[in-house]
Amino acid sequence: MKATQKLKEAIDAFFVRGCTATELYTRLLLECIRANDLDQVKRLQSHVEMQSVEPNNTYLQNRLLHLYVKSGKTNDALTLFDKMPSKDVFSWNVMLSAYSKMGETEKLQATFDKMPARDCISYNTTIAGLVGSGCCVDGLGFFVRMQRDGFEPSEYTYVSALNACSKLLDLRRGKQIHGRTVTSSSCKGNVFVSSALMDMYAKCGQVDQARWLFDQLSEKNVVLWNSMISGYLKNGCPEKCLDLFLEMKVAGVKPDLVTVSSVLGANFKSGFIDEATRIFKEIKEKDGVCWTTMIVGYAQNNKEEDAWMLFSEMLSENVKPDQYTISSVVSVCARLASLVHGKVIHSKAIHYGIESDLLVSSALIDMYSKCGETLDARKVFRLMPIRNVVSWNAMMTGYAQNGQDQEALELYQNMLQEKLKPDNITLVGVLYACSRSGSVELGKEYFSSISESHGMKPTLDHYSCMINLLGRPGRMDEAVDLINSLPEEPNYLIWSTLLSVARVNGDIERAEMAAKHLSELDPLETGPYIILSNMYASAGRWGKVALVRSLMKDKKIRKAPAYSWIEIDYKVHKFVSDDRSHLQNEEIYRKLDSLMKEIQKAGYVPDRHLALHDVGEDEKVESISYHSEKLALAYGLISKPHDRMPIRILKNLRVCKDCHMFMKFVSKLLERRIILRDSNLFHHFVDGQCSCKDYW
Repeated sequence: MKATQKLKEAIDAFFVRGCTATELYTRLLLECIRANDLDQVKRLQSHVEMQSVEPNNTYLQNRLLHLYVKSGKTNDALTLFDKMPSKDVFSWNVMLSAYSKMGETEKLQATFDKMPARDCISYNTTIAGLVGSGCCVDGLGFFVRMQRDGFEPSEYTYVSALNACSKLLDLRRGKQIHGRTVTSSSCKGNVFVSSALMDMYAKCGQVDQARWLFDQLSEKNVVLWNSMISGYLKNGCPEKCLDLFLEMKVAGVKPDLVTVSSVLGANFKSGFIDEATRIFKEIKEKDGVCWTTMIVGYAQNNKEEDAWMLFSEMLSENVKPDQYTISSVVSVCARLASLVHGKVIHSKAIHYGIESDLLVSSALIDMYSKCGETLDARKVFRLMPIRNVVSWNAMMTGYAQNGQDQEALELYQNMLQEKLKPDNITLVGVLYACSRSGSVELGKEYFSSISESHGMKPTLDHYSCMINLLGRPGRMDEAVDLINSLPEEPNYLIWSTLLSVARVNGDIERAEMAAKHLSELDPLETGPYIILSNMYASAGRWGKVALVRSLMKDKKIRKAPAYSWIEIDYKVHKFVSDDRSHLQNEEIYRKLDSLMKEIQKAGYVPDRHLALHDVGEDEKVESISYHSEKLALAYGLISKPHDRMPIRILKNLRVCKDCHMFMKFVSKLLERRIILRDSNLFHHFVDGQCSCKDYW
């Protein structure tokens, strides 16, 4: 601080005297550059420009040029560079560095081509800039050109070239470069070259070759251990990743945050969540990558509440989240349909200035859609400065899942008008919207356009949509014909789609055919057995019901329990059918019984056909009266009796017909909007109607 003050005083004295001595000016300017004091640099430059005596000192101007680039003042650097009467290789190299940092690959190459003379630094800067900006093929071209011009690549050159091969997954060229490093004196024992080689082999799927290289090295530092640990993780070998981590500790090498992040990821892939948590807690100084790894790990292992709590802790530790952290937490809110938490995260994204990031915006669109708030999702979509196909897909799917099929199809037309090429996911969303709206002929046109207009081959996902499109309105023969004409063997998705539409149509014969194929593909999957059993029960074929249940018992197949959950005041409450465990159990059942009586007066009749046991009529009614979604709704109503906000309920399985009818009657009776998200669709119940149009 004192040195800077003295420097300022010296410059003030220089101005007062009106001195224009080149030697003193040069000395003061150099002092400013050494101090990285751009403000004083500007003062000096303004003075000498007014005096028109700026000296032609290439060394001094190069230092100033370098300071501008280092400080991010690229425009000032360009202005100075253009004014310099004489430039040497260093001057040109500084400008190459500027364009490299900016990612201006075209200007980078053009500047290189204009250079009257070049050195190794020129090539290294250009190659590194191109590879770092993703122009890997061009970078490798300069690597060849460098050697052709008689320059020997340095260790920095080899690292950039190997990074290019890693990004391109070009194993053949990577091996060629590896061969050259063996004969290069600058590469022998170089940690960064060895690390780049290991990374290249690992990313190209040659993890054993990477390990061989690792084992040949002595004096291995943390960078090399990290490369090998990361290589195992990226190749789906989390156990070997953890084993190597133990070897690293035995070898006495202290792990850093990069090591820890990889090990945390390996534990989550391996299912060792408690171990990951223990390691995380032991880290004294955690960086953003560590926090994000843990948050993502919790989210991917169905520990949404832990992920949320950890994010809150991260903020309390003043660790700034990046776009990956924010998008991960937003996805957690989407899965929980937690609109309140989602809005909090949205505000955080705005606070940190990353709400317009493609990853964050797409996650926000998905979150608002899964909370049933497509208007908010559309606001985020409209405010995006740049949209990619992922953004369009998220918005389109959000509309389709919330029963806004026409909006989804209109958005697809807008996407085409924007000259954006749809991908497979886009067309799945479009066909799904056609299926939801019952637009069979339009769906057929879009299906044909996949190959005819977009040059893509329809996938089994597209065929599944078409089976759904045809089967739901009862065109089962066409749906089966389509399966028989498939260009490849039908997979689990195809047969489960046929089973689904057979259930909608009560087509037991087709359901039996689909269930047979599904049990062959996955003998232990419960879904086909449950659907078939339910269809038999609805048809009163109790002997068949007993047969299916006996078969499930013999194969030790258990039905996945149905449950629903609702968030009230930041806390999630979970219910199962006929649940009596809640602290407000008596109030919940009292409210539910009261609702039943009220809506029965309005015309609601319990659907006894949905009872899954051959019992008396009263017992049948009781067996369907206390399903988990009904209990969740009753709790929401007693918790927020005067709130006019929608009640949001999630269910892990498909909502039954009786609960669906129940929700419609309650929404009309109480004039309260209900949003129920089941495993298949979003249901918006308003004034006795559902957005699915009773078509789910």
